[in-house]
Amino acid sequence: MAILSTAYLTKTMKLHVIETGFFKLDGGAMFGVVPKSIWQKTNPADSNNLCSWAMRCLLIEEGNQLVLIDNGLGNKQDAKFFGHYHLHGDASLAGSLHKAGFAEKDVTDMFLTHLHFDHCGGGVYYDNGKLSLTFPNATYWSNEDHWNWAVNPNPREKASFLKENILPMQESGHLKFISDSSNDAFPYIDITFVSGHTDKMMIPKIRYKDKVICYMADLLPSIGHIPLPYVMGYDVRPLITLQEKEAFLKDAADNQWILFFEHDPVNECCTVKHTEKGVRLDRTFPLSEIL
Repeated sequence: MAILSTAYLTKTMKLHVIETGFFKLDGGAMFGVVPKSIWQKTNPADSNNLCSWAMRCLLIEEGNQLVLIDNGLGNKQDAKFFGHYHLHGDASLAGSLHKAGFAEKDVTDMFLTHLHFDHCGGGVYYDNGKLSLTFPNATYWSNEDHWNWAVNPNPREKASFLKENILPMQESGHLKFISDSSNDAFPYIDITFVSGHTDKMMIPKIRYKDKVICYMADLLPSIGHIPLPYVMGYDVRPLITLQEKEAFLKDAADNQWILFFEHDPVNECCTVKHTEKGVRLDRTFPLSEIL
């Protein structure tokens, strides 16, 4: 299901790529039933079968709004936790914001595609032992169905929904919900809801000049996931993911949407095209090419 905003034309919008570092996940888990001999061609694994993945966020300047889409893993977990995920790289959430000319207090809206720890963990931090919001002046946006799914987690996803990442948003009074039928807060964003990876994940489609930029979150983690069978083992409803990917990629190819990758370790953006084998990669490029 998609939220379709009313016509909105912006000539002042500015976009910034916010890199928050890399982490590692098991390659087999990231590609499901696809054999390693195939997926390692695009995502080579280390000796422990782990592949590096980006945690790439997007910052939108529009009018009096400064909107951040997702915020990475954060730094408040203990050494045991980070030992599983091998956080690495020089980039950080704070550093990338500052490089773009902003501080955490400047963010007005924190748009969360979903509440898995690598997408929302940077939104809360420990301040003298107390959990506090990283963005003290921001509204934190989720949707009610996904919120309820996250705070009452199923056993499969429980390790991905960490209460210390999630509950402070509500307890602080900064949490608001986007509904299926309206998106008044962001008239320049259309939202597609998908439920294969997790219930009611939001895919924002930003109307920038004459283009549409789709922040792909975990519907399409990387260019290596474009072929339909390449579905993550993490997805709670993989057959639904197949249907959602097929429909989304068809629209993306038909309309020449730009796909912005949160997790691809190399490529920021791509376009896709129709081929005899289905929708496939057209070309890759940095977001700066269209700014």
